[in-house]
Amino acid sequence: MSDLTTTSPDAPNNIANLRFKFRSEAEKTQLQMISQLIDADEAGLEILMEFLLESQSAPVSLVVGKAYQALYKANSPAASEFVQANFPTGVVPLRSERGIDYNPLQQLLAQQNFLSADELTRQKLCELAGNSAVQRKWVYFTEVENFPIVDLQTINTLWLVNSEGKFGFSVQRDLWLSTGKNWEKLWSKIGWKTGNNWTRYPNDFTWDLTAPRGHLPLSNQLRGVRVIASLLSHPAWSS
Repeated sequence: MSDLTTTSPDAPNNIANLRFKFRSEAEKTQLQMISQLIDADEAGLEILMEFLLESQSAPVSLVVGKAYQALYKANSPAASEFVQANFPTGVVPLRSERGIDYNPLQQLLAQQNFLSADELTRQKLCELAGNSAVQRKWVYFTEVENFPIVDLQTINTLWLVNSEGKFGFSVQRDLWLSTGKNWEKLWSKIGWKTGNNWTRYPNDFTWDLTAPRGHLPLSNQLRGVRVIASLLSHPAWSS
């Protein structure tokens, strides 16, 4: 049990100090501190609740994403009630130009169930492409070009803020550009290929935050690079 629990005589001062430090530190330190706040039991959860409420009008940050995840997964009736009352669909605005429901994807990513979230992401991309793509269970690169900017940004932000910035199309795009748009270098960098061997789905992929940066979400490269090229070249990333 942490010495920051309310059972300690020094708990009020310790909690006040922890609250001040959390609010004043840089993002990287804040991300690291969230587990410490969870260890502080209900008092630490209260700090995270306050932080989320105060951050509602600001753009969603990685710290906001991780704080929400911590509360979402916490074994606490108070945290569960808070999340349901204030963030029933998460902290990322689930905008869609096509009326697509991204709440199930938000829930899987909040749980860090990255395998199921990856499968659902492919399904959502097919929904964006239309009924024919839903039936064939994959998309043409020409369909990707017509995806609404807002929908791709929603999917990407969900991945980004629920992975501490490690996963998402925009992350893959940055890495792709850093290689000079060299696909072979990108596959190696994000762990999709080792030498001449493609990483086997699903068991050889890494479904947690120990994965290489940009490892997820996946695209089916057995059909060539045109789909992912369309995704990474989409105007969503320059808007």
